[in-house]
Amino acid sequence: MIFITAKFRVLPEHADQWPEITAAFTAATRAEPGCLWFEWSRNVADPAEYVLVEAFRDDDAGGAHVQSEHFREAQRTLPAHLAETPRIINVTIPQDDWSRLGEMAVPGRD
Repeated sequence: MIFITAKFRVLPEHADQWPEITAAFTAATRAEPGCLWFEWSRNVADPAEYVLVEAFRDDDAGGAHVQSEHFREAQRTLPAHLAETPRIINVTIPQDDWSRLGEMAVPGRD
């Protein structure tokens, strides 16, 4: 799978509305057949920073995502709400879901 983590530093005046600003893009991406997950989190130490964790089944799914109309629309509209260019880590890994963190196993609850 293609595993991506991206950090978005949002302008402070738009930070509280970021989930609504990205709602259509998020919903459309999650509906893509090759999208495994697409999840936003807010940095508790910096409320103007959002972290996006996303994964796509393979290169074809990732390619379809960046060629989609909703991605192109996000390219046109989201930068106006950002304080800087987002930072990204993008890797291909040989798995298709999250692994268990054995060092913090919760006996009897998995």
